[in-house]
Amino acid sequence: FLQSSLLLLSCLLSGTGRKRRALPSAFPVLDLPLLPIHKHIYEANLRNSNAWCKKYTEFSEKVMEGGGERAIARHTQRNRKLLVRDRLRLLLDDEDFLELSPFAGLGLPYGDIPSAGTMTGIGRINGLWCVFVASDATVKGGTSYPITVKKNLRAQEIAIKNRLPCVYLVDSGGAFLPLQSEIFPDKNHGGRTFYNEAIMSAMKIPQVAVVCGSCTAGGAYIPTMAEEAVMVHRIGTIFLGGPPLVKAATGEEVTPEDLGGARLHAEVSGCVDHFAWEEKEAFDYTRNIISTLNFLLPEEEEETKKRNAEEPLHSLEELLGLAPKSYNYSLDVKMVVSRLVDGSRFLEFKARYGTSLVTGFAKIHGHLVGILANDGQLSYEAALKGSHFVQLCNQRDVPLLFLQNTAPTAALTLSTKQAEMNSNHLKAQGSMMSAVASASVPKITVVIGGCHGADSYAMCGRAFDPNFLFLWPNAKVSIAPPGHIGSLLPLNGEQEEEQKKQEEELNRRLVEESSAFFSSSRMWDDGVILPQNTRKVLRDVLDIIKQQRYQLSTETLQSIPLRM
Repeated sequence: FLQSSLLLLSCLLSGTGRKRRALPSAFPVLDLPLLPIHKHIYEANLRNSNAWCKKYTEFSEKVMEGGGERAIARHTQRNRKLLVRDRLRLLLDDEDFLELSPFAGLGLPYGDIPSAGTMTGIGRINGLWCVFVASDATVKGGTSYPITVKKNLRAQEIAIKNRLPCVYLVDSGGAFLPLQSEIFPDKNHGGRTFYNEAIMSAMKIPQVAVVCGSCTAGGAYIPTMAEEAVMVHRIGTIFLGGPPLVKAATGEEVTPEDLGGARLHAEVSGCVDHFAWEEKEAFDYTRNIISTLNFLLPEEEEETKKRNAEEPLHSLEELLGLAPKSYNYSLDVKMVVSRLVDGSRFLEFKARYGTSLVTGFAKIHGHLVGILANDGQLSYEAALKGSHFVQLCNQRDVPLLFLQNTAPTAALTLSTKQAEMNSNHLKAQGSMMSAVASASVPKITVVIGGCHGADSYAMCGRAFDPNFLFLWPNAKVSIAPPGHIGSLLPLNGEQEEEQKKQEEELNRRLVEESSAFFSSSRMWDDGVILPQNTRKVLRDVLDIIKQQRYQLSTETLQSIPLRM
């Protein structure tokens, strides 16, 4: 058995060590410059994009402030802890990481929770992409709100889906008790975090925890269920109930350090594996732990070649004017595609059939992708074409990229012929939904305009579980866009005035609730990204998705308890 195992490993190493190359391609060039006829629409879109980008900057500044000046001063001076972004500078190779859902928690019914009180994302540690979940104790003292739990679970979901190692930087004050009914009891509430940790270990997805603050109540299970844990002297503590609870229960006075400090857990309980005198040492330990993981990464030459891929023919800044102000301001979606892909090269599939959906192959920083982009209402023919193309990419193991800008409303049924057409349309659309749902290849969705109705499901909306879903700032997410809700309301001639008032009220709410920032604050996506940054984000996401191929050992023969 040992000999056969060694033989298999040597074959893997020799096969991986050989230089490989992709099949050569000479895809046609999509040279689609801006023409004078586009000027009116382009300028209106550009003004709208600039307004939304200004709001994006305002939200970004608010998030960077964390819990505010007083909370930051207390965190750094009295508690002598590093800020969450300073911790990440010590942990990651560089600051070029992909932050996930930075606007989560803003404008919620229970108040503003900047970045949901936790910073999540994907960055490189020793060249290896890792998910990080880092508590920000300057926000409400590290208290967990329902949106905090949702954000942490999404980070774990991304780690599971893409087989990414996960690092937890724990500095949490436990659950916000007034909202316990939204944090504790349900399937996708707080307890799911620990279930996911167990499942990830069983799947051989590595997890490391750094205790750089308080781990109270449920938070205490995060480091104890991780495969390796590092704890910082004096500032790190792990206990189910803190000193005040001990005094209330027994009358005994005890210090946090004696009750659950780093010395206790490193020397007596064995709950942690590495003792660090200070935070920098803790992150050095963590980087060394990551270096022990069984991954064989590609040669640096290959990575450099991808990053230096042929740029699109036209400026990425032009995407600001191609981001539609509304559906009526949509330009040819191929103009968007040509500004995202390498060399503006695109091999279109079924170019003359179902033209309201553009499908085809392209490369983004050397990664081959299959692209599906809305260019009108998803018709019967377009849905059949989409279904065919999704199955084709699934057959060839080619990742799918959906550029979503769905039509506002479906056609009304005003005749028998129209009813028959709508029935065929429903069947074709159902076929495309089935193809998207059952495709096993990675799926990435970018909402570049509208995300409305059933068309959004066929274009891999949130419910269809894409690996990543991002929004442009101009995006609208709702069952129908503002001004179009009337087509969904039942006709009632006797109460026309009342129905008109209802429609006005719904449209007023839709203006606010359909915005990209409203969506992102509630974690209906993985973040709002600027149009001009989309190509870079897609490059990182495709790199991240591909990394799982470099893990040498992924099969689990038996379950082994890590901690007794």
